[in-house]
Amino acid sequence: MQTNSVVRALLTLPGGLVIFAAAVGLSAAQTPAREQAQVQAQMPMHAPEHAQSQAPNAVVIKNFMFTPMALTIKVGSTVTWKNLDGEPHTVVNDAGMFRSAALDQNDTYQFKFDKPGVYKVFCGIHPNMRETITVQ
Repeated sequence: MQTNSVVRALLTLPGGLVIFAAAVGLSAAQTPAREQAQVQAQMPMHAPEHAQSQAPNAVVIKNFMFTPMALTIKVGSTVTWKNLDGEPHTVVNDAGMFRSAALDQNDTYQFKFDKPGVYKVFCGIHPNMRETITVQ
């Protein structure tokens, strides 16, 4: 006797994106334990924490967003922004302390924060893109 087996999985990625995956297979009659073993062998035990590794004090620019949107760092720390979008972006402090050139895809910009405070940052090309850096 043959049975259809359907395997379904939900994976949550950074940024809250949820992916639904389904696989349908036709196989000989299987016991629930055998099906469970096959599912476990095909799926990771847990979803990766980050789609890509992120260094400390790193900000990723992707999908027209700064991620994280709020970052707390220590005085003397350097923050690195990396643009992963196909569109150029800039990193601008609203008080005029720093401003990057246009960052193309995979370009980076760094700024060292020497004074405590709250720094508002936005993209000069897309001003609705905003983040806050808190330096303690």
